[in-house]
Amino acid sequence: MNDQKRVFKNRVRLSIIVMLAMMGMAGLVSINKTYAQDTHSGTQVVTKEMADIQKFGLIAAAIAFGFGAIGAGIAIANVGAAAMGAIGEKPEIASQALIFIALAEGLVVFGFITALMILGKF
Repeated sequence: MNDQKRVFKNRVRLSIIVMLAMMGMAGLVSINKTYAQDTHSGTQVVTKEMADIQKFGLIAAAIAFGFGAIGAGIAIANVGAAAMGAIGEKPEIASQALIFIALAEGLVVFGFITALMILGKF
């Protein structure tokens, strides 16, 4: 049993490392010319300082939404498993179990609203 746990933990660690590496590479590739703007269009020219400030705002919005989604996924996994077990024993409490799952889903909404508020400042 301990061998299975160790293998599972190693796979999770490897998955997290690969995911972070892929996100880092995608971020480095995608931010190269993100703030380039045509100067002949007559619109506001984005300076390097403004682009740096906006870059951190976009990262903050992504983190707010991402952590909200991850937290909701963890909460729904735990609450959903417990709710399905409870419904299996007592089917009449299904509506109450769905309410708890919806409360956990609210975390995504809070993260999304926070991201929108951050993006609204730019």
